[in-house]
Formats: sequence, structure tokens, C-alpha cells
Amino acid sequence: MATIKERYLAESVPALTQRFGYRNPMQVPKLEKIVINMGVGEAVQNPKLLESAVAELGQITGQRPVVTKAKKSISSFKIRAGMAIGTKVTLRGQRMYDFLERLIGVALPRVRDFRGVSAKGFDGRGNYALGVKEQLIFPEIDYEKVEKIRGMDIVIVTSARTDEEAKELLKSLGMPFREQ
Repeated sequence: MATIKERYLAESVPALTQRFGYRNPMQVPKLEKIVINMGVGEAVQNPKLLESAVAELGQITGQRPVVTKAKKSISSFKIRAGMAIGTKVTLRGQRMYDFLERLIGVALPRVRDFRGVSAKGFDGRGNYALGVKEQLIFPEIDYEKVEKIRGMDIVIVTSARTDEEAKELLKSLGMPFREQ
């Protein structure tokens, strides 16, 4: 079976060139990066939760996550500016393709009652965002060692100019979009 990168070069580039009439192969949209963000609001009361979130995100992505800090103080949430409240990873290159392959082939089908991802997650500039409700759908996470079930946001950044181009690119790479 071909990897996502091989499928992109062999099938997606010619199909997208024909569909949108690109004159130059460099015009064809491609994946630029994948950003995975995990907000840990409970880290205000319990800093150990942030450490476990960093460890889990590192296991899932194979890359060391960065701890994100609050930009502003919000008294109703008991958050001060500069407090650690989340973690994120930016994947590029081969790690990005490996993660996307695991997301499409293994993790998403493990979601309960999965019928496809929503096609409404595009931002108008060719980037796609989806939310995952629990980190347990990734096979790297050991169910017994999970302290708390957390969700995460996954943003797939492409070089596409429009949502239509980005959707065709992701569909050609195997992203299972739900039929509206």
C-alpha cells in the first residue's frame, strides 16, 4: 500500500492539475504543516495534569510538545497572564505525513459512531481544523495509564488558496468527509 506522500505525488497532483487547470506543478496545493493543540484548563489547579498532557501528546506525535501560556489574565477562570494552560506540536515533513496516515487510517475509524469528518471545518483560506474528543483513539496511548480523557484540536495547513481546492486535496489523500 502506498504512503500518503506517494499517493499525493502519483494520484493527487495529476488529478488536481486536471480539475483546477494548473499550468505549473508548483501551483498544485500541498500540505504545509499540521498543528495539534491540547488545552489543559485544569492545569491551573493541578500542574501534574499538564505534564501528563505533554507526555501523551509527545507519544501521539513522536515530537516534543511546547507548553503554551495564557496571554491575558481572566479572573473568572482564575488564570493569570503567563500561566501554563496547554500544549501544542507543529509537525512538518515526514512526521506530518506519518501522523496524517495514522489519523486517517487508524485513529478516526476508532471513533464511536464514526460516519466521516465534517466538511465545515475549513477557514476560507484552505486550512482544515477538526476536533477530537478523546486521545484514546490513538493506538500509542495506553488506556490504563490515562489519568483524564482530553480532547485536542488538529489543524491541517495547506498551500491551497480556496476551501474547494483544499477539500479536493484532502479527499484525494483519503480524508473521510461526511456526506451532507
